[in-house]
Amino acid sequence: MDRGFSPYPRDKGSAYCSTTAEPQVTPDWRLAHGRPRAFSIAPPAASTTKRIEPLLRTARHRMHRIAPPVPRCPEPATKGTHLRTPRPARRKLISVAAISATLLAGTATSLALAGPATAKVPAEQAAKTAAAAVAAPAERLIVGYKSGATEARSNKAASADAEAKGKEAGESLDFQRRLGTGAALVDLGEQLSKADVADVVAEYQADPQVAYVVPDRLNKPQADPNDTEYSKQWDLFETTAGMRVPGAWDTATGSGVTVAVIDTGYVTHSDLAANIVAGYDFISDTAVSVDGNGRDSNPADPGDWYAAGECEQTTGSSSSWHGTHVAGTIAAVTNNSKGVAGIAYNAKISPLRVLGKCGGYDSDIIDAITWASGGTVSGVPANTNVAKVINMSLGGGGACTTATQTAINNAVGRGTTVVVAAGNSNANAANYSPASCGNVISVAALNRAGAKASYSNYGSVVDIAAPGGQTSTGTANGILSTLNSGTQGPGSESYAYYQGTSMAAPHIAGLAALAKSANSTLTPAQIESAIKTNSRALPGACSGGCGAGLADAAKTVQAVSGSGGSTGGTTFTSTTAVSIPDAGSAVESSIAVTGRTGNAPSALQVGVDITHTYRGDLVIDLVAPDGTAYRLKSSGSDSADNVNTTYTVDASSETANGTWKLRVQDVASADTGTINSWKLTF
Repeated sequence: MDRGFSPYPRDKGSAYCSTTAEPQVTPDWRLAHGRPRAFSIAPPAASTTKRIEPLLRTARHRMHRIAPPVPRCPEPATKGTHLRTPRPARRKLISVAAISATLLAGTATSLALAGPATAKVPAEQAAKTAAAAVAAPAERLIVGYKSGATEARSNKAASADAEAKGKEAGESLDFQRRLGTGAALVDLGEQLSKADVADVVAEYQADPQVAYVVPDRLNKPQADPNDTEYSKQWDLFETTAGMRVPGAWDTATGSGVTVAVIDTGYVTHSDLAANIVAGYDFISDTAVSVDGNGRDSNPADPGDWYAAGECEQTTGSSSSWHGTHVAGTIAAVTNNSKGVAGIAYNAKISPLRVLGKCGGYDSDIIDAITWASGGTVSGVPANTNVAKVINMSLGGGGACTTATQTAINNAVGRGTTVVVAAGNSNANAANYSPASCGNVISVAALNRAGAKASYSNYGSVVDIAAPGGQTSTGTANGILSTLNSGTQGPGSESYAYYQGTSMAAPHIAGLAALAKSANSTLTPAQIESAIKTNSRALPGACSGGCGAGLADAAKTVQAVSGSGGSTGGTTFTSTTAVSIPDAGSAVESSIAVTGRTGNAPSALQVGVDITHTYRGDLVIDLVAPDGTAYRLKSSGSDSADNVNTTYTVDASSETANGTWKLRVQDVASADTGTINSWKLTF
């Protein structure tokens, strides 16, 4: 017999309603009844320490100044692909990615204006400033000289310096003008490759009279969407636990991507209608469909309400309009001066109805997965709106079956990314399906503080976390999206706050659509890897594991579009908090790496999130499975708070699989801290 799925509706007393918690149904009930719900609730051995050797790129260029290189021949006009401005002079518009990459490799010293004051700028701060510029284009450099330098006062000297550095780098540079701060604006000329730009920046960085060199970034007007309820969508933009979606919109909005929402269907809503394309009603059992017929081409949601005593529930429930809420999070029409904003607001939604009264069956869901991804289903017309992303905010008790896994594998093989909810039982997601299936992105839910929502499932099968809301701490702490006011059949359109992993999953489906829109060549595996690699540490706690971290839309889209972030590889994460005692013994946090072949990479990425009130007290090592320690950070006089950065380790001599450890010791008194999380990216 097929196992089924069921969304539990919410009470809706007004246009903005809170979600009543779904009944805490016991696993025994699920197994007996066979109709689970949609996922929404309205010291190792001492060894030789290997220290990381920083790559001092500027040293090479200091040698240039001693022994200038032989001038290079002009590059052929056909070399490379260049972005150009439309202006008549056809000046070269160079991506700041080329410039920032060099800035990140350099060592910042001090910042000086043309006046007497000189302010110190830590290298880490300079690196962060450069990193923030990655997505912007530039065609000039802004060069700040130290206050005692002749070039800080004389335009003639600054011009001569630009010409000299251009010759040293084999390029033609031009001093443009003096800025109000006293810095020099230097034109980069035409036809420069990324390597050419790096050479120019390195020449300036190697000059002891230069305080800083930064790209002259091209800025664009920025404004929030004009959707009237956008200010209530904390899940998109808030600093603490928002998914940083607005930062992705300059690069991608979902154009060209169809997302299949396999759910309760769709009830007409003016804030969604423009983005709805044809779907299908896959419910074959008329007792479940409650629309008077079986499968057909109309995925309209007639409501999934039930009375007391039905669906083996002692109390009744009104219609949930669950699929419409999910769809709005992904692709509500945006900048239309009404309602909410969708994450991938130029993507299209294909609603596939599989959930009705009391739930839905595996067999119908399997056919929907197949059809959505371009496969053939007997008796169903060919799909003309093949989805590159599938969202399934549904699930039931029990591990993933071979039948469901086969459908998912086939869909992924056809190039469709499958996103699923982890489940709402505050239990190990390994015991729920499709959360435990392979080849999916399984999503846990976070509350507004960035901690695991009380209801969310967890565990090693969870891949990523996203905002899912928690209305028990306040209605506005839920996820606001499109809905309907009807308690049984459709009424007037509305908006409502829901909570659940059903709400978290469409955040990731929307992000997957943004990524695919930004780079249409991405495979499902690459999309999953990019989302996980570019996530950030959870702001709050997650006992049991919430995947790689909190998804970061801006960083992910920058990564896949080639303007920042990391397309990354496989990421292993520990989110178990470990206290760091004051002036005490070293503490360790472990990550078990499995499924790799051969050795670790020569550029193993070690992401660290540590809270500490005086980070200069900390000594941090990465310990390989064989006990070899790689020094990430030594103690010093750095009085700043916290360590939140990524280190690169040459671990190519180490076997990849095994238990890796982050060892942290506070070597001075008066301060304490916590290892919040850390991750390894292979």
